[in-house]
Amino acid sequence: MLKIVALGATLLASTLSFNTAAQAQGRLTAAVADWTGAIVTCRIVTTILEREYDYKIKHVELPSGNATMEAIAGGDIDMGCEYWPSYNPSKGEWFEEWGGPGVIKVVGPTGVVGKSSYYVPRYLVEGDDAPAKDLKSFADLANYVDLFATVETGGKGRLIGCPALNWECDDQGRADAYGVDFEAVVLGSETALWAEMQGAYKRQEPFVAYAWEPHWIHAELDLVGLELDAYGDGSDWPRSGWAEDVTIHYASERVFDGKHEAALAMIGNSRITNDVQAGLIYAIDVEGRDLEEVVDEWLANNEDTWRGWMQ
Repeated sequence: MLKIVALGATLLASTLSFNTAAQAQGRLTAAVADWTGAIVTCRIVTTILEREYDYKIKHVELPSGNATMEAIAGGDIDMGCEYWPSYNPSKGEWFEEWGGPGVIKVVGPTGVVGKSSYYVPRYLVEGDDAPAKDLKSFADLANYVDLFATVETGGKGRLIGCPALNWECDDQGRADAYGVDFEAVVLGSETALWAEMQGAYKRQEPFVAYAWEPHWIHAELDLVGLELDAYGDGSDWPRSGWAEDVTIHYASERVFDGKHEAALAMIGNSRITNDVQAGLIYAIDVEGRDLEEVVDEWLANNEDTWRGWMQ
């Protein structure tokens, strides 16, 4: 998710607090996430705010997770887009919905329903010559350590984990909790993750890698997700898998001061489906098109849809 377009430089200085930036009608500071899907979904709603509601939006790049939450609670950021609850064990510190004080509030669902797991290529598990026909769950990896072992990991299997530590996937913790003798590898960027998977797939090599949906990688590679224990109430993390994430837009409680009601209503009404977002991600990540160009094209072709959000 790290194909990030430069949208501004660094975090607002503390002097640009909510009192001077966001209380004035028509000004908000939006966090820019570190994956393409959230970036493009957010830019759609902020572009509508700028063009139709005469807002000035400051976009600030931040790593996902607690850094964004702390910036919102501290007054440097007003809103964020596409929060995946099961990736954030600390959500109870912020959101009333998860037992917190409500300093950050849910604006509404994005429409994107996220699914995450570890995936293997279908040629590993299906077909007469498949070397791992009984590999169906994450726990089954214990029976295939040698198949996935590399020079890099020695006698351990190689698990390609989440591309960034701040996503709090706890890949190594999960492998240890399941008792599978694998070493989790963090590649550092979304781009590196997809390149690694594409290269191994082209060579027909064994690999097991973290991925999520919606994403274009599932159209390009024939992948099979491994079963994980149910997320439940989250208390078994990291032995459990991720929940099916009904992703949300969110904002500081200060934005709910009565001065941004129309903007919040529009954001709360906005919906981007998995299929729509996957197409937008593909245009940016694979076709190499500019973020603003892709957003402008979508807005031009879907005016009836987004004007309905303004009702």
